[in-house]
Amino acid sequence: METRTHDARGAHVGLSLSGLDEEQRDALSVALGLPPGHVADGTVVARAHLLVLRHEAAGHPLLLTADDPSAIRRQTRTALEVLAHEPPGRRAGTDAGSRSPSADVPGLLVRPGDEEAADRLLHHAFPAMPLHQRRHVLARTGRTPLALLRLPDAPPAVRFPPVEALPEVVPLTEGVEALFGMRVGRLPAATRAALLLAALEGEGDMHVLRGAEGDAARAALEAAETAQLVEVDDEAHRVLFRHPLVRSAVVGSSTRAERRRAHRVLAGLVGDPDRRAWHRAEACATPDEPTAALLEKTAHRTVRRGDATAAVTALVRAADLSPHPADQSRRLAEAAYLGASVTGELENASDLLRRARTVATGGRGSLHAAAATALVLLEGDGTVETAYRLVLDAIEEGSHGYDATDSELIDALSTLLAICGWAGRAEYWPPLLRAIDRLVPEPPEELRLLREAVPDPARGPQGTRRRLAALVRNRAAGAPGSLVRVDTAAVFLDLLADGRAGAWQLVESGRAGHAVAGGLAGFVHLCLDDFVTGRWEEGRRLADEGLALARAHGYAFTGWYFLFHLALLAAARGDEAGWTSWADELTHVTTLRRAHGAARFAHHARALGALGQGDFEAAYHHLCEVSPAGALAPNAPNAAWVALDLVEAALRTNRRAQAEAHVRAMAEARSGGASPRFAMLTLAARALVAPDAEALLLFRAAVDSPGARDWPFDHARVRLLYGERLRRLRMVTESRHHLGAATETFRRLGAAPWAARSATELRAAGRPRSGPAADSAASAGLTSQEMKVAFLAAEGLTNKQIGERLFLSSRTIGTHLYRIFPKLGISSRAALRDALSHLGATADDMDRTG
Repeated sequence: METRTHDARGAHVGLSLSGLDEEQRDALSVALGLPPGHVADGTVVARAHLLVLRHEAAGHPLLLTADDPSAIRRQTRTALEVLAHEPPGRRAGTDAGSRSPSADVPGLLVRPGDEEAADRLLHHAFPAMPLHQRRHVLARTGRTPLALLRLPDAPPAVRFPPVEALPEVVPLTEGVEALFGMRVGRLPAATRAALLLAALEGEGDMHVLRGAEGDAARAALEAAETAQLVEVDDEAHRVLFRHPLVRSAVVGSSTRAERRRAHRVLAGLVGDPDRRAWHRAEACATPDEPTAALLEKTAHRTVRRGDATAAVTALVRAADLSPHPADQSRRLAEAAYLGASVTGELENASDLLRRARTVATGGRGSLHAAAATALVLLEGDGTVETAYRLVLDAIEEGSHGYDATDSELIDALSTLLAICGWAGRAEYWPPLLRAIDRLVPEPPEELRLLREAVPDPARGPQGTRRRLAALVRNRAAGAPGSLVRVDTAAVFLDLLADGRAGAWQLVESGRAGHAVAGGLAGFVHLCLDDFVTGRWEEGRRLADEGLALARAHGYAFTGWYFLFHLALLAAARGDEAGWTSWADELTHVTTLRRAHGAARFAHHARALGALGQGDFEAAYHHLCEVSPAGALAPNAPNAAWVALDLVEAALRTNRRAQAEAHVRAMAEARSGGASPRFAMLTLAARALVAPDAEALLLFRAAVDSPGARDWPFDHARVRLLYGERLRRLRMVTESRHHLGAATETFRRLGAAPWAARSATELRAAGRPRSGPAADSAASAGLTSQEMKVAFLAAEGLTNKQIGERLFLSSRTIGTHLYRIFPKLGISSRAALRDALSHLGATADDMDRTG
């Protein structure tokens, strides 16, 4: 038993032994292990403890803590009882880990810490321990501090093995194990056997113990109850270990043969098929295919319940029990696939793949091996060409018969679909789509919807969105891979709003370390949905967290999704340095792997930034990299997202023919049928190129379309375009209404360049103004239009750019400036900013009063 005292600030205070006689001092020193030896008389130790504690309590408050009060010697308990009844000025309090050491000693029962606090303690003690392994330790120790701090001292590689190698019972240090093991060792053999069954059974079910040993089980446990190691609740038919470490000591003090016998007995008694499979596996001393097959089925059930980490453990154990190399390789490959695609253990996945290749004996390669290898390669420095060919060849050369119930085949096809999207090469898609269409009797609904929604969401079959919406609404929590497939399809058809709970389930699993790769997918889906639904602050936080998680776990390629979201947010908010930096990094990460489809997303962010700056020429060229003007690019999932942007940029750069061709392409692709957001954007695009009378009808239909307000940034942009057209037609009252609403939305979102643009339009629409800006304009003799031109020129815009914003020719802008300069007493653009400032007029003033 370790004894220490601390002051109120937690600092260690040395025990004063000066008041003890030689016999007491020697006895207490030996009891504390200074030096080691044998204490012959416990009474002397108790008396010495009492004298020292009195001395300490006289100087300051004293708190005594005991992790397991039931293990305190009788003489020490007597000393504590005496101390507890000292006068208040010298009284000490006790803190017991399970219960007070005696009814006569006042105590405070301290429960194990909550999971977060226990995790912090464990991480502080063992900073090298991975998160998922800390979760395992917390579960096995009951979050007891003594167990968390007393794990064996060994190199990290030994203490923190891959997840499938984690022990059934957390090992203890020699001293702690001896403390409990000694008490277990003194029990009768029948009691130790019953305790071992209870420890390995894990649920405390007395029915199972009675099934193994009959009525003798209850009698055998009486000795353990007397020793205060267990409690038996006869009414509830439960046996509970009084301390989590007792279970560890029971298992640790047994022999391998005894544990196998116990597992064999339990395998015949437990009803749950998964627990039965595990008991059978632990009872095996040699490979056994029937048991391996049962454990493989357990892994599949486990992953459907969402616990991919446990499924990996089951598959690796099943591989160990496989007598045939082909089965062993196949099971290791599936574990590797789950590690790479769900749990986030890339390094472990690589090790499992190497083991799978080592034991493989030829024949067709495993589909899971191909898919896992492709994912691992891409997160390293591999290319999408290599990944694509690896998975496609495995599918085309496989003997699966395109069986739609073959989960390995479905996983491989889903992986190949993602690779095709990253590659951005049209010729990659047909072999994949043919393979999906060959599935018999028919493709699973999740995969069918993914096939219809992702490659070309603007041209999906009628009914796709309705079927997907029903699946999103009615699904239950399930396997991470299934959640990822459904949510991916939902994102591209703007349906994630009804299924965010599934994405959050993935995120929380990733945060907990259970399914990091699946968690990254959840982060991605929520970020994309947050942008279009206006949750920009949440989206930024999630993107930061997702990027950090990806980097921490070696997902160097997957991080591009978060780079895109951060670049897009920066562009929308006018942060040029931000969007340039994020977009440059995205381009580097993706082009390094020849993932040109992913690289195009950087052009989307750059185009949005250029649009906000009024640089429509640059925006047009970036948008054409996503989808060429006049043709809504097939197999480019984000082509529909930027379609309206391209039409506007083309019009503002005098490319009307290209704008009209692109609108026709949108209409022919039936992009309006894909989602209400696409319908709204399509109506707005048609309005931009339509004659005035028709344009007003189309704009009104777009603004009032079903669900339009669910996409605040897009809706505000449509209202801005509508307000601009109304102003040009001198319908100023209605123009102000839409421009004012757009300005308010942009400001709420923090979309500064768009708020400035709409505020400028609002001023041009002649909204009544008051305040310093209006007074300054009047005092200088500037008209409203001239003030707008002056501010835009002062911001550095060229005549052409100002004209594009105000729907005026460059020559007209030059004429305005010719009139403005003498009114302000200047002769060049360079003096505009100072002249406006001298008047007391600022852009912020104009925004507030416009």
